[in-house]
Amino acid sequence: MKKTKNSPPAKAGAMTQERDEVLADRLVVLAGELRNSDVYAVLTDNLQKAQSELRKTIRKCLQQQRDVVLDEALERTLEEDAKAHRVLRENVEEMSGTVVFRREDAPDLEVNAFVIPMFVHTAGGLRGEQCFQDEDAFEQLRHSIKDSGLESKKATVALVSHAYHPEEIKEVGYCQLNAMVLEAYDAMTRKKATQADAIARSMRGWPASDFAPDDHAVELRFLLGFSLKTMDDPFYQVPVKEAAADRYFEARGERFRKWSQQVMPLLQRCLVTDGREVQIDFLYQDLFYGGKEAAFAEMDMLELLSEVQHALAEHGKTSEDAKAIVGPLSATDDAVLQLSLYDKTTDALIDVIERPLSPTEVAESVIADIADGLSTTGIQDICIARHFDAEGNPDGVRPYSPR
Repeated sequence: MKKTKNSPPAKAGAMTQERDEVLADRLVVLAGELRNSDVYAVLTDNLQKAQSELRKTIRKCLQQQRDVVLDEALERTLEEDAKAHRVLRENVEEMSGTVVFRREDAPDLEVNAFVIPMFVHTAGGLRGEQCFQDEDAFEQLRHSIKDSGLESKKATVALVSHAYHPEEIKEVGYCQLNAMVLEAYDAMTRKKATQADAIARSMRGWPASDFAPDDHAVELRFLLGFSLKTMDDPFYQVPVKEAAADRYFEARGERFRKWSQQVMPLLQRCLVTDGREVQIDFLYQDLFYGGKEAAFAEMDMLELLSEVQHALAEHGKTSEDAKAIVGPLSATDDAVLQLSLYDKTTDALIDVIERPLSPTEVAESVIADIADGLSTTGIQDICIARHFDAEGNPDGVRPYSPR
C-alpha cells in the first residue's frame, strides 16, 4: 500500500510503544521495591525515593493519557506479585481520583471525585429520558451535600446531573477520571464557564432496558461529585486515637443516614417524571474507586441471593428448609467459590451456585460476606468448607460464626 503524505511513520509508532514498555517496566520495578512498604512505620530513604519515583511516573502517565501503560503494569503485577499489585493499584487509584494543588502563601488545595451508589426500586425500571429533568430538585440535591454535613461547609462541591449506569462507571479509565477531576477544579475555581469534555464523555448513556412495565426493577446507579477543600480543613482531620477516630466515623455515618432519608423526595423528582413510586437504598458515600468497588460487590451479592431464592422456589423449599455450605471450588484453585444448598432434613442436594472471584478479591473475605448475606435470607444452617473437591463434595466443613 502506498503511503500518503499524512500517513504516520511506522518508526514513530514503534518508538511510542517502546516508551510505553519502558514506563510500564519502571512502574513494575518500583511497585516491587515498595511491596512491603506498609510494614514500615517510617519509610527508609531508599523507599521514600522509590515512592516518589513511582508517583512521579504515575503522574506522567495520567497527564499524557497513557492508560495503556497503567493497565499493562497493573496486569503484570497482578500476575507476578500480588503485594506489588496492591501498592501500584492503590497509588494509581488515589492519584487519578485526587489532585493536590500546592500554594506558597496559602494552605494546599485538594480536589477529589466521590460517588454515592444507590439501588433504585421502581416498577418497569428507570428511563434515561426522565432523569434529572427537574433543575430545582437537582440544585437542592447539590446543596444538600454540604448542608447535611457530608462535606465541609468551607468546601466547594460540584455534582454531575446524571445517574450513572454501572456500565458507564466501568468505562471511566484512570486518565479520564484524572481529567474529570481537573475539569471540576477549573469549574469550581474560575468565574467563567469552562470546557468539561472528559465529564461529558463519561455520560455515555444507559444500555437498553428489557424491563416490562409491571416488573419490579432494582437497578444500581451512581451519583458522581467532586469536592474542593483546603488540606488543613478540620472537618477532614481524622483523630489519631482509635476511640476518637471511631466516634468521628460514627458521626459521619449518622449524618449520611439522615441525609439519605431527607433527600429521598428530591431524588424521586430527579429520577422519574411520571409519578411512579421510587424506593432507594443508599450505599455510603466514598471516593470514586472505594465506592465503585463496594457497589459492585453489593450488586454481586444481591444477584447471588436472588439465585438462591430462585433455586429454593424451584424445588418448593423455603429458607428455613435449607442449609448452605460455601467454600473454594478446589484445593488448588480458589478463583471460583461454590455455594451448595441442601435440604436440611434429608441432606439431599438442592442446587449448586458458582461465584467467580475477581483478581483483587480475597476468598476468605468474600466467603464471610456470602455467609452473612445468606443469614439475611433466613438460612440459619450455614457452614464453611475448606474446599470442594472435583466431584463437588465439601471437605473440612465447619459451622460459620457470624462476625
